[in-house]
Amino acid sequence: MSAAALDIRPLAGACGGEVFGVDATKPLSNDVSAALKAAWLENQVIVLRDQDLSPAGLVTLARNFGAPNIYPFVKGFDEQPEVIRIVKEPSDDKTFGERWHSDTTYLPNPPIATMLYGVEIPEYGGDTAFASAQLAYERLSPALQEMLSDLKGVNNASVPGGRASGRLKFSNMAITDQDENKLEATHPLIRTHPDTGKKSIYVNGIHTKRVDGWTEAESKPLLDYLFDHITRPEHTCRVQWTKGAVTLWDNRAVQHTAINDYQGLRREAWRVTIEGEPPK
Repeated sequence: MSAAALDIRPLAGACGGEVFGVDATKPLSNDVSAALKAAWLENQVIVLRDQDLSPAGLVTLARNFGAPNIYPFVKGFDEQPEVIRIVKEPSDDKTFGERWHSDTTYLPNPPIATMLYGVEIPEYGGDTAFASAQLAYERLSPALQEMLSDLKGVNNASVPGGRASGRLKFSNMAITDQDENKLEATHPLIRTHPDTGKKSIYVNGIHTKRVDGWTEAESKPLLDYLFDHITRPEHTCRVQWTKGAVTLWDNRAVQHTAINDYQGLRREAWRVTIEGEPPK
């Protein structure tokens, strides 16, 4: 089966596709697994709805795309440590994953993908928006593409406002005591996708602190331009969550942000990240 054989309906012109007719509660055949992977690579973000998965079932589905890994800042399920609970309680004023970013760019091998499963969904709000850093790169001028080609970004796990106002703000999440300032990695500002050969801008407003060899003050104008350029509305799509929806995105090609517009309501999702490779 090819990706073309799946029933895929675009979410937007920039990226994203909703896939129909796949039952992820059962083991996927090799053909279906390959077709889903091809659809993910082509669309950068794919959504499967109405799935009924346990933490173990979510890991089984994730293994079709690579080896699940361990996230350093939230403890996973005891029986399934690769799966973390992302919870916003009615009393929480922040949402985990706010601000545009790609996941864990402060690691030497950032995950190639993130899979998120909707467990409890508020009656309104709580969407996730995605921005194609691949499309954003294609829309840069050739001169700027050339200038960026040899630059690298320094990425640090610290979040704006410090630890107390960042990850620790979530009342019902198992936040670890990992020192965020010790996790830092330097990666190309432009990375080439190992499967598609396409290039993407690889910076994000949470974790990319400066251009390697430049001061933060020198880096800020360039990085701010790239942050804003990636997330222009015409580069984006938006996933509206439903209970049992699974969304998989390519961290090498897109950024995402959790939309915090459901104050006083509860939301729970389970997340798995897929082991990555050094960006090149």
